[in-house]
Amino acid sequence: MTTAPHPPQDPTPPTLPGSEALLSTGQWNAYDRSLGRQSPASHWLGWRLRVLVATALLGCLGVFCLAWWLAGQPQLGAAWRATGNGQVELNLASDPALKAAQGKTLVALSGPDGRPVNVDATALQRSARWLISDAEAARYLATQEQLGRVLQGDTVQLHFSDRTLLELQPQARGMMGLGLLFWLLCALALVLYGVAMAVLLAQPGQRNGVYAVMALCQALNLVFIAIESTLDLAWPRGLADWDLYVRLALDIFTAGATVHATAVYPRHMPHARWWLTAAWSCVAALIVLSWLDWLPGKWWWCQMACAALSSCAMLLLTWSHRVEPNPFALVLRRFGFIALGTWVLLSLAVAIADGQPGIQQSISIIGSMIWYVFFASLLLLIPFLSKSQQVMREFSLLAAITTVATSLDLLFVAAFSLGQVTSVTLALFVSLGLYVGARQWLLDRLMGSSVVTTERMFEQLYKIAREVEVRPDRTSALLTRLLRELFEPLEILVVDKLTAGSRVLADGSTLVVPVPNMVNPQPNAPTMGSIVIRFAHRGRKVFTADDARLTDRIFEQLRRAVAFDKAVEQGRSEERTRLAQDLHDDIGARLLTLMYQAQTPEMEDYIRHTLQDLKTLTRGLAAQNHHISDAAAEWKTDLVHRLQAAECELTWNVGFDRNVPLGVVQWSALTRVLRELANNALAHARATRVDIAMTLQGDRFELMVRDNGIGRNPAAWSHGLGLGGIRKRIKQLGGEVEWREVVPQGIECRVIIARFRPTD
Repeated sequence: MTTAPHPPQDPTPPTLPGSEALLSTGQWNAYDRSLGRQSPASHWLGWRLRVLVATALLGCLGVFCLAWWLAGQPQLGAAWRATGNGQVELNLASDPALKAAQGKTLVALSGPDGRPVNVDATALQRSARWLISDAEAARYLATQEQLGRVLQGDTVQLHFSDRTLLELQPQARGMMGLGLLFWLLCALALVLYGVAMAVLLAQPGQRNGVYAVMALCQALNLVFIAIESTLDLAWPRGLADWDLYVRLALDIFTAGATVHATAVYPRHMPHARWWLTAAWSCVAALIVLSWLDWLPGKWWWCQMACAALSSCAMLLLTWSHRVEPNPFALVLRRFGFIALGTWVLLSLAVAIADGQPGIQQSISIIGSMIWYVFFASLLLLIPFLSKSQQVMREFSLLAAITTVATSLDLLFVAAFSLGQVTSVTLALFVSLGLYVGARQWLLDRLMGSSVVTTERMFEQLYKIAREVEVRPDRTSALLTRLLRELFEPLEILVVDKLTAGSRVLADGSTLVVPVPNMVNPQPNAPTMGSIVIRFAHRGRKVFTADDARLTDRIFEQLRRAVAFDKAVEQGRSEERTRLAQDLHDDIGARLLTLMYQAQTPEMEDYIRHTLQDLKTLTRGLAAQNHHISDAAAEWKTDLVHRLQAAECELTWNVGFDRNVPLGVVQWSALTRVLRELANNALAHARATRVDIAMTLQGDRFELMVRDNGIGRNPAAWSHGLGLGGIRKRIKQLGGEVEWREVVPQGIECRVIIARFRPTD
């Protein structure tokens, strides 16, 4: 009942739900086949395309030959209808010789040999397939054989109940006489036939072969219904027998193929061989017995066998989803329940209307035709379920509801003797209610809503953009976390296979998303591997083309955010360089002039220290980043000069587990914090010794500045610009700062940054 995306024995990488892995290219190729990657378009340039074109031309030729043959069949040029007492009445005549007999009851037809063939309402039944009684079906076939023989003659005599006798010459109907319905049904059959061949040629295999068999069976059913739509009183001679037995076989064979498809797809079920043996044995037995006329009650056997086999298919899909929570199994099961329910309702309506010729004919002709169109649309929908399936999905649901409405309308008339208006109104209300419920029921599996709000999505993208700008190697891990929150998959993998854009694989159970290149965030930059997501929303939703477009848009926004941040940072860097150059050339030159013109040695020394501070500042502004070891060396040199000038001793102790780069914000903040703490120790505490310890272990950065000055009770301090500035800068880095009194004297300031990472 679906396409066959992969051979039964293809291996799947051993991963736990929600796990992440990195697969090699060779492993990906095997895994990609197991996910059902369809052949690239280039494969169609070979023998597949030629075979597909040949089969399409063959199908068109077959329809043309059928139409040409039917156009040459004789007809009477009249429309007939069944009366309430089981007789045939001339409803409309196109032949002038018959216009006078409109409204009269036809009793018999006779040919040149004069032997009359009695006619009743059963003759208006288009197919023996929907006659319940074997005896009635046999009588119908015998009558059709006789009527076909009569119409083959040069003249036909029509006997009416008022003893009127009219003699006509049957005329060929011609191509225009086949009717619009014939061409529409044949067109649908050709489309179904073409899709079946395309699916089979795209990836030949058992599963696609089963789908092709089902599609071809239903295409033949549509062709027989198209032939029936051209009939007035009689089938072409010998064709009525084929219609009965072939259509019985097609329906039973399709039901058996449904069991076969669900036993091997979406997952090859345990003991599938036994299921298939039992199903095909039943199918073969029923077809052989019905063709040999050894099966009493053929219609009942066919209807019950189709319902029973379809029920087995639903059980297999339920079992399959429990073994592996593939959401496609749930979607197939829901479509299967709709098909099975409408089939049972149609069968029930036909059975209840038995013995009421007019009502039974309406159900069997209109109801059955709508059901087969509905089932054909389902088969057309399945291969493209995860692609652009909206129109076909709505068409399938409308066809199903039309079948329900028609069956209910005629069922109400047959079972409860309701009036036409009452039955139609009641049937429409019930059908519309079922349509609304069934549509939401199906869309719930096809279009799962995201659990991530827009606000949360923007917040996540902002964080990811900031982090991947500094650590592009973590792009896959960060995006995996985002996609897990967005789709709630059971499996998510990172593979090294490159892909151009997001795409849905297989039956909608898998989505492949390219990892954008954040090292070079340009629109045409090559990707950095792929993320494979399986079984969305814990195996309850099917991926669609909308999901693929959503991920592409999210990643495009992420790429733009990173590119924008880089552009902003480049502008900042250029502006810092310009400011540093201006400070050096302008303020630095003026300070140097003042130093040479200083009136006292103290003033000269002060200006010299100011120049040193300016040099440090301009170097920091001009540099893109500083490694922490280099920055620590600069800080030590700067503090040594400051403390030695005040005759204060410095103890310096640092330990870094790695030499990380510092952003400008971090470098500037720590430089000013150290200077402010050293100045406080000199100016306020009047310390003679300052101990500084600095460590970096993992992401944890600690700074300790201790003095032996006269400071006391830091909790009572008023935080002015100095202390307030320290708190503000440390908070900007995501850390905390604390002052405490030490024994025997002095103050200790401790700075802790738990997640110390570059911020620019």
